[in-house]
Amino acid sequence: MGKTSGFMEHTRELPARRPVHERVHDFREVYQEFPEPKLRTQAARCMDCGVPFCHTGCPLKNIIPDWNDLVYRGRWKEAIRTLHATNNFPEFTGRVCPAPCETACVLGINEPPVTIKNIEKTIIERAFQEGWIRPEVPARRTGKRVAIVGSGPSGLAAAQQLNRAGHAVTVFEKADRIGGLLRYGIPDFKLQKDILDRRLDQMLQEGVTFQTGAHVGRNFPVEDLRREFDALLLTGGAESPRDLPVPGRQLQGIHFAMEYLPQQNRRVAGEIVDGQILATSQRVVIIGGGDTGADCLGTAHRQKAASVQQFEIMPQPPLERSPSTPWPLWPLQLRTESAHEEGGIRDWAVATLRFTGDETGHVKQLHAVRVGPPPKFELVPGTEFTMDADLVLIAMGFTGPVRNGMIETLGVKLEARGNVETGANHMCSVAGVFAAGDMRRGQSLVVWAISEGRNAARSIDNFLMGETNLQ
Repeated sequence: MGKTSGFMEHTRELPARRPVHERVHDFREVYQEFPEPKLRTQAARCMDCGVPFCHTGCPLKNIIPDWNDLVYRGRWKEAIRTLHATNNFPEFTGRVCPAPCETACVLGINEPPVTIKNIEKTIIERAFQEGWIRPEVPARRTGKRVAIVGSGPSGLAAAQQLNRAGHAVTVFEKADRIGGLLRYGIPDFKLQKDILDRRLDQMLQEGVTFQTGAHVGRNFPVEDLRREFDALLLTGGAESPRDLPVPGRQLQGIHFAMEYLPQQNRRVAGEIVDGQILATSQRVVIIGGGDTGADCLGTAHRQKAASVQQFEIMPQPPLERSPSTPWPLWPLQLRTESAHEEGGIRDWAVATLRFTGDETGHVKQLHAVRVGPPPKFELVPGTEFTMDADLVLIAMGFTGPVRNGMIETLGVKLEARGNVETGANHMCSVAGVFAAGDMRRGQSLVVWAISEGRNAARSIDNFLMGETNLQ
């Protein structure tokens, strides 16, 4: 490493978040700039650890120690080449990934780990600023055509890889804009959409074709794809939300998180959204304590909710890494997102019993109870309580892909959890049809989606050509 003693001389430091009183009035990203000298100091903390467990923590197997060393030495152009060797979109993972690489960092055994995520983000931003990110048009075309259904991170990663291998790639997206979860799931205060658009522009110049408004299995026949393309990749995500089947669920004002969040993304993009679900002046309750719940929380703050409460059925995690998840495992511990700093009340070990409403059929109260630990979640007698609520957002995760339409028509086999079943090569039970991302593995992280897309692209290239040079 460039400075073998760096981890002993420097402490962990991250960019500051913009003041709460400022950032809750806009949807711009929350983090401030981080000076280059400080970043190079942080890169110097990467140890000469011998066995870099950060590789095992990262689904993409990013070559983290190498680009940390290059940043420390100021060799930015080499750093972006090393980073791009395993990750098509570090500008996405550098913003929204929870950084399992950092929880596996060897330094993290007894010290705060290296700031891998922030270094990654800074490398790619430096590369865009310097003009090093240019279209990589393939030298030759193979004559093979690949259709990709779904334009989230998995579909985009596969599209870029397959296009660079020389295949003609068309990405089909049911929405009116490309990006999937990146476009309409993640709020702009975590990922501004100009970050997405500049990468899509590169892919367009490389030769990838995008077709929006194409809901395969609904307004776009599956049979056309099977007839016109040599391979088909399904990357539609896990879009079936987990519901809350309790009395009063049918009342107005109770919505899934993914009914709520995309509307605000559209508003930020300048669109007029008729009948938008708004938290403005509402007493908001968010059911679910994960990332999606935090996204709802930050959005509700910016819409000037009267109050926000967030419930989670699981018990409160410990403040430090739980002994049940020792290094280098992903730790069970309390995480505080930027949205949690902005206000609202978090509560754990709470289960919703029912909702009640007014004479117009609109929700007005949530009735809940304290519960014991998993897996039984037994109701604790005498702990029932009632809370006023004008808007309830269900952010309890997803149960898998939407089955009706494309999946039913194709007749691909599903596994026990309802995801599309594939072999190790990502091929489904129907020859020439592949699957990747959340549609194949279930609800997961953007970094896993990119990894899935790259792996599927390698399998498809091998299927079409009998060999592959894709990494």
